[in-house]
Order: sequence, then structure tokens, then C-alpha cells
Amino acid sequence: MTTIGEFELIEQFFGGQFASYGVNLGIGDDCALLTVPPEKQLAVSIDTLIGGSHFPRNADPELIAERALRVSISDLAAMGADPMWITLALTIPSAESSWLSGFSRGLFRAAEEFNVSLVGGDTTRGPLAITLQVHGSVSPDKSMLRSNARVGDLVFVTGTVGDGAAALAVIKKELEVGKSAFSYFMGRYYTPKILVRQAQALATVSRCAIDVSDGLLADLGHICKASGVGAVIEAERLPLSDPLRKLCDPDTALNWALAGGDDYQLCFTVPPAKIARLEEIQEQHQIEFTAIGEIVRGDECVCLSGGRVVVPEKTGYKHF
Repeated sequence: MTTIGEFELIEQFFGGQFASYGVNLGIGDDCALLTVPPEKQLAVSIDTLIGGSHFPRNADPELIAERALRVSISDLAAMGADPMWITLALTIPSAESSWLSGFSRGLFRAAEEFNVSLVGGDTTRGPLAITLQVHGSVSPDKSMLRSNARVGDLVFVTGTVGDGAAALAVIKKELEVGKSAFSYFMGRYYTPKILVRQAQALATVSRCAIDVSDGLLADLGHICKASGVGAVIEAERLPLSDPLRKLCDPDTALNWALAGGDDYQLCFTVPPAKIARLEEIQEQHQIEFTAIGEIVRGDECVCLSGGRVVVPEKTGYKHF
């Protein structure tokens, strides 16, 4: 095992990346100096992922980095923002060169996909933890806010839900799957597709969105609370992948879809008057989404199946 010092670590593994728009000064000084595009707002979000809690400690470091950046960028997508820069605070038990090489490779591969620059950060010794702050820009009239849902809006979700929870069950060896299904679920967990450009297209008809990280019911509940409304979704409408349907019984699949989390799909609302335009956007940008319910008066977010309220075994991921 080869270890190196802090400054050598930064120079060797995290320096020298290409600079995206607005980077006047990046890694190597006390602060980064950045310029936000004209007429845009700065969108900022920060996430911490802990080894053993948010990902397996012994996972491939390339995949750990890919997952960490993708789930952080997901917050920018939910706002309709254009990703620009990231900062990284990395806590590691030791500065092992082989681990750092894999981690930086995965990080920069994902960074290139989203055209973001690493402009600063920090490294410390301790239990494995990754904190990523992501920065983006968004036009004030294109921001999708949790507080903008209105009674009568239809509720949509992109892609499929429940796969993230199923993937975690596979990782924990609670379920056994074949080679093809294993590959599918590991992809959904470590390299979820983050819909940045698609979200920006949706922002022309939607003013309210959230990424599904804690669980569909919990995250839609955040929208309801912020907007002062309720929501009703139909269990039969929830989009489930074929691998998920084949993996488990319908009740388990429904529980994972409603409360499993880790899907990083977009849940968004659209007023009825803009549905025709939404359908045009769906065709133009090849976006997969499903209408799953409606925003209603009240303060409850519920799922119905055959007219009865479905109560999942858990209500979504909780940090405490």
C-alpha cells in the first residue's frame, strides 16, 4: 500500500482538470474566483455521503465517486439549473494511492459528463466521508421550486421508481439475482442517470420539482408542505421497471417505489393548461415520464390503490 502527503495528493489526483465557464481561479489558492453567467442566479447545494451508510465502504472507489457526484448534481437538475463547478471535502482513513487513483478517475469521468470543474476543497484523515458542494446557474424565471405546486396540477415522475431500494437489497445480499439483473441494479445505484438537460426542458412548463432521493412519498410530501397543498397518487400508475417486477412480489415493489428512495428521478407538477406543451417536450427531448396523480387541497400526501390508502412499511429515508 502506497501513501502520500496531503499536497502531493491534491496535485497528483485532483489538480489539472479542464476549467469550465467562469473559472477565473481554481485549485491552488485560498479561494476559487468564479463568475456567474449574466442574468442568472447561483444555485448551490451540498451533500455528505458516509461510508457504510450511504455506500458500502469496500465498494470500487471509481463507483463511489461516480455515485457521489451524480446524486449531488441531481439537486441542481431538480432546480432546473445548469451545473458549473464543484468543491470536494474528502475524509479518508489513509492516503492510499490506488484508492485515490480510482476515486479521482470516477470523479472526473462524471465531472466531464456534466461539464463541471473541481475548483477547491479539503482533505482530512478520518472515517470515509465525501462532501460535495455543487454550484450551478439558473434563470430566475426557470427555477423549479418546491413551493410552486398548485391545486389542480398533475403530478409526474420520470423513469421508474423502486430500483434504488432494490439495488441496495442486492448489495446487502438480501436478494439474489442473475448476472443481467445484477448489472442493471448496480447501474441504477452507482451511476444513476441524472436528467439535467431534460429538467431544463421541463422547466418551461413546470415550476415545481424535486429529485426522488428519500422516497417518492416523502419527497412529494416536501413539495406539499412547502406549497401548502396535498397530493393523491395512484399505486397502479407508478412506473416500475421489468427487472424490479421480476425480482420481488408486488407489495415489496410498491413499498420500494413509494418509500425506498435512491432513485434520483424527478417528481414534478404541471398545470392542466400546459399538458399539450408537455407532450411536445416529451417527444422532442425523448423524456420518459408518467402521470401518477394530482395536487389537491389539504396537507396530506397519500397513495391510493383501489380507493384505499396505501401505507408503506416505512415513510422514506431519515438521517436521524
